[in-house]
Amino acid sequence: MYSTDLRERLAATLDPDPAPDLPPDTRFASVLLPLIASPHPSLIFTVRSEHLSRHAGEISFPGGLQHEEDANLEATALRETEEELGIPPSAVEVVGALSPVHTFVSGILIVPFVGVLSVRPELSPNAAEIAEVLEYTIEELADAEGSVEFPRGRHVYRGFAYEMGPNTIWGATAMILHEMLERSDPMRRTELR
Repeated sequence: MYSTDLRERLAATLDPDPAPDLPPDTRFASVLLPLIASPHPSLIFTVRSEHLSRHAGEISFPGGLQHEEDANLEATALRETEEELGIPPSAVEVVGALSPVHTFVSGILIVPFVGVLSVRPELSPNAAEIAEVLEYTIEELADAEGSVEFPRGRHVYRGFAYEMGPNTIWGATAMILHEMLERSDPMRRTELR
């Protein structure tokens, strides 16, 4: 049975009500880290459709830009998760937010929320946005963590990466995941090499 230790550890270290400052020429977005509570807790990721204008084909957490009608950034993450995966907000217990991640290339400040799901949900991916849904256990992800450096256009990406079989988690998603893994296990401290 799933231990509440992980949930309690996360809730004790996450920001319950984030209110980050928005840098100039930047927009808010938020994502949800859907954490399935099971004997081997796991996270749900999405593979973005190839035809999307931003980050096509990349692995991400469900989420997107904040809309005017969203009450707050948590509401944005929950709305986007329902739109992309069909997970209703009522099925998610949001335990708090990780540190914001600024994607300078796209001018977006991402606020990541961790949401616990007591059971594995029925998923209905939105084919217009989601090419595939992936799920990995926290243990698998921690074991796969490594650092990389590779060119991306005029920039060089230096950061964490997770080689998960044929899939590579990198970029902002990897930065968010790295912090999640560190907060999941206080004994774990990994530096970029």
